Amino acid sequence: MFALLNSIDYPEDLRKLERKQLPQLAEELRAFLVESVSKTGGHLSSNLGTVELTIALHYVFNTPEDKLVWDVGHQTYAHKILTGRREAMRTLRMADGLSGFPKRSESQFDTFGTGHSSTSISAALGMAVAARLAGTQQRAVAIIGDGAMTGGMAFEALNNAGALDANLLVILNDNDMSISRPVGALNNYFAKLMSGQFYAAARRASEKVLKGMPPVLEFAKRAEEHVKGMVTPGTLFEEFGFNYIGPIDGHDLDTLVTTLGNIRGLEGPQFLHIVTQKGKGYAHAEDNCVLYHGVGKFDPVQGIIAKPAAKKTYTQIFGEWLCDMAAADERLVGITPAMCEGSGMVEFSEKYAARYFDVGIAEQHALTFAAGLACDGYKPVVAIYSTFLQRAYDQLIHDIAIQNLPVVLAIDRGGLVGADGATHAGSFDLGFLRSVPNMTVMAPADENECRQMLTTAYRMDTPTAVRYPRGSGCGAHVDPALHGLPVGKGELRRRGRKVAVLAFGSMLAPALEAAEQLDASVANMRFVKPLDEELVLQLAREHALLVTVEENVIQGGAGGAVSECLSRHGVTVPIMHLGLPDAFIEQGEPAKLLADCGLDVAGITHSIQHRLAHL
Repeated sequence: MFALLNSIDYPEDLRKLERKQLPQLAEELRAFLVESVSKTGGHLSSNLGTVELTIALHYVFNTPEDKLVWDVGHQTYAHKILTGRREAMRTLRMADGLSGFPKRSESQFDTFGTGHSSTSISAALGMAVAARLAGTQQRAVAIIGDGAMTGGMAFEALNNAGALDANLLVILNDNDMSISRPVGALNNYFAKLMSGQFYAAARRASEKVLKGMPPVLEFAKRAEEHVKGMVTPGTLFEEFGFNYIGPIDGHDLDTLVTTLGNIRGLEGPQFLHIVTQKGKGYAHAEDNCVLYHGVGKFDPVQGIIAKPAAKKTYTQIFGEWLCDMAAADERLVGITPAMCEGSGMVEFSEKYAARYFDVGIAEQHALTFAAGLACDGYKPVVAIYSTFLQRAYDQLIHDIAIQNLPVVLAIDRGGLVGADGATHAGSFDLGFLRSVPNMTVMAPADENECRQMLTTAYRMDTPTAVRYPRGSGCGAHVDPALHGLPVGKGELRRRGRKVAVLAFGSMLAPALEAAEQLDASVANMRFVKPLDEELVLQLAREHALLVTVEENVIQGGAGGAVSECLSRHGVTVPIMHLGLPDAFIEQGEPAKLLADCGLDVAGITHSIQHRLAHL
């Protein structure tokens, strides 16, 4: 079934093939992708769409000496397969296995690691300039797509690249998709100019005009450029200083190979626009590329068979609350940076379309846009993953917090996320949020508390954040009423002896279980900022050891807030902080990762027992 593919271990083997063999290789590679991902889970639609492009790039360019930089790294499975990792695909996104994204430590062919978007042009430009400084002929290629052109960083890099006149090739993989459907003026621009009849007619008209031009070389050249600029998307990129080529069919291998071969010999910034179909070649993914964007294990013949969830996820709890609060207050507006489905906003976007804003892959803009709405009396709720919020830290401080604006951050994927690994783990938010003046930071211990905290946050007139983990909680009953919580107040959940465990958010459940073995007190702290100092001081007076537990890096985290509180009040009591280590946590099963970090019941129990033995 994979006779040709099995003969390709590295790109040097690929380059030995005759061009007429490449379509067969593409067919086998696409079938292998479906079969492989069906067994491991992962990103499917985006990878099916880049099969021919990947083959053509490695066929034409001398990789790894020539540098390929992939944007939105979840479109690189075919690249991994063709660069010595075909057999290892069975370990994709597993502990000690292949990353789901490019990773420099994994392969010399992965020239730049990425899990976020809109970074490829900047990185490839750096490599192109490095080649020029070193006097080498290495080429640098940025492959950008999946909506990443909606990110402002991509345009900062385009602007700089044109000015530097480096030998850089940018390939726009135009598949009309990000993760959710793409939005914005740029996408509309592409859609209008690429829509069949207009584009074809305009091209035919331009050709007819050019044939009638006087045979004066310079005049003909200028006329061609002028007409080209009027009828293609190239005008925008040529204004940045790029030589625009395209659009071409990104699934036509012969055209791709010829075009890339020609471009490889050109000097200066080049921009190739290709058009592909996300999910190409697998009917289920073609019909629903959003569903097949990120998948678990599935039957490759039957496709994904939906199964009823045992418990609601925190994301679902947020989505339901958002609709309920929108019904109660017409000032509410919902904002997402291209993560409608992932953040649980589909129902809200349908019910309250006029108050729903998907701003594209533009996290910085999302927060400042929310700040502008808040200035004029609206109540913005920004649904954002913890890892993506990192990209908008300046806007959080400068545009929201300094002005003390009532913006609610609904932060999904707080803590470890499992198979997506270090680039997507929400390991740092409690630390970087609690250090910002005017912020209120909450971490729910269960689903009902999440809903209550969202209500609390919304009713405040200052910046607030509710940070919750990926997946389901303990299955707590959720009160449908819009009840809030007293700001800055925790609760004592278990009274024991000698040891008091101060648990933040998702760590309450394992802390309570560990406390049964230790006969320890347990506090559900609820608020990272403002901290319930009265409760902290009470526990310090009554116990010989305090233990803080959080699913966040220890440095600067919630535990640090407890130590700072004790120091301010001159209280000296032994204290131990449990949390994520000072390291990037790679992919794996979430429960196993937590256990490795000592944050499961056994780990918490062992750490406390060990500390008690040395008191």
